[in-house]
Amino acid sequence: MSRLVVISNRVAQPRETRAGGLAAAMRAALKEAGGLWFGWSGKLVAEGERTLHRESAGAIDYALLDLTREEYDAYYLGFSNRTLWPLLHFQPTVMQYSRAQYAGYRAVNQLFAQKVAPLLRDDDHVWVHDYHLIPLAAELRSLGVGARIGFFLHIPLPPPELLVTLPCHLDLMATMGAYDLVGVQVKDDASALFRYFLGVLGTSRSGDVVELGGRQTRIAAFPISIDTAEVARQSQSVLGNAAIRKLRASLADRKLAIGVDRLDYSKGLPRRFAAFGRFLAEHREWRSRVSFLQIAPPSRQEVPEYRELRSRLERSAGATNGRYAEPDWVPIRYVNRSFAQATLAGFYRIAQLALVTPLRDGMNLVAKEFVAAQSPDDPGALVLSCFAGAALELPQAIIINPYDPERMVEGIEQGLTMPRNERRERWAAMFEHLLVRDINAWRREFLAALEGD
Repeated sequence: MSRLVVISNRVAQPRETRAGGLAAAMRAALKEAGGLWFGWSGKLVAEGERTLHRESAGAIDYALLDLTREEYDAYYLGFSNRTLWPLLHFQPTVMQYSRAQYAGYRAVNQLFAQKVAPLLRDDDHVWVHDYHLIPLAAELRSLGVGARIGFFLHIPLPPPELLVTLPCHLDLMATMGAYDLVGVQVKDDASALFRYFLGVLGTSRSGDVVELGGRQTRIAAFPISIDTAEVARQSQSVLGNAAIRKLRASLADRKLAIGVDRLDYSKGLPRRFAAFGRFLAEHREWRSRVSFLQIAPPSRQEVPEYRELRSRLERSAGATNGRYAEPDWVPIRYVNRSFAQATLAGFYRIAQLALVTPLRDGMNLVAKEFVAAQSPDDPGALVLSCFAGAALELPQAIIINPYDPERMVEGIEQGLTMPRNERRERWAAMFEHLLVRDINAWRREFLAALEGD
């Protein structure tokens, strides 16, 4: 059996206990045949102090590379997150581009390739993850690496009409032709990539394979998922935990609506906060009967747009709370910190409504985790954006357009008033799908495709 090599920007290290479902899936895949996980160490050092940290845990070897502050600023904060992230989330007007940052991005990909290439074998299967490392296969091929290399894009892919707004799109996107397999979240993403390859790069296509520079690349959708059974188990096992008991006691028999998102403009949080305030304005009968808990851990605080988003949400929550709060009730509970995955599962379990309303999302695993965590006897309702990849898999959710404030309000009311029998029917269909299409099915399907099966 061939060895698996996983390459990603960040690595779930052996002692990391808060790693999520993706990390667990990668560890499971690496353990099956033994393998190597390569990525950034999370450390910033001076150029002369760079180290490749090596360690092993069971059948898994880890190789972690330090970066300099300059590399991190250009590759990660710059091109990855101020250029690619907004563009790939369909927001080119937010995109900021500089040639220097793109050069830094390419340089770090080249550095990754130079450091990992000597560790590779010809019969390895290499799995590269996400937008930080799009050119990595091309860099590896230039060093003579002949192993099969697959790539999975965890975030959305816009149509060619938006991709071409990136000044370096021809140089960057052509590097995808160095992969044997490119996986995306949904069929629309695959269609967009096919259209780009054919219409912009001028490649030929046969079925789901394109040919560029004499190399064939398969493009296919592999919707990512969660460890459904584990989330369901966690949601029950943590109900006695202090954090869960405190939250439940603070509600005093009121209903709980919940949102869990990384603090990012793609998640549509200002519109969500405004919709909940509008719901209270239009439905006086729900005042003091429901609280909305938004958990939004800060991210990329070095980027000004993210700091401004945090301030905007604080002002919005403060305005709604100032208008409607009672001495014993606060409409919006806005929390800027992270929680362990098991604790979140418990929060989902006691919530009657989840608001998952991104403006654009490759998949959105919070929607799936909420469904998995629910009580089969009395499940909550899921309000889900039509622009999340999960909406294609969970059509039984209350599907809304986050750009339509009136529909957002209607969705909140529909979820809070939905009869129990209807909630159970909708939940059962979604849960059954997620049991079959879980994270392990996802990674096995991708790896089988990478192997050529």
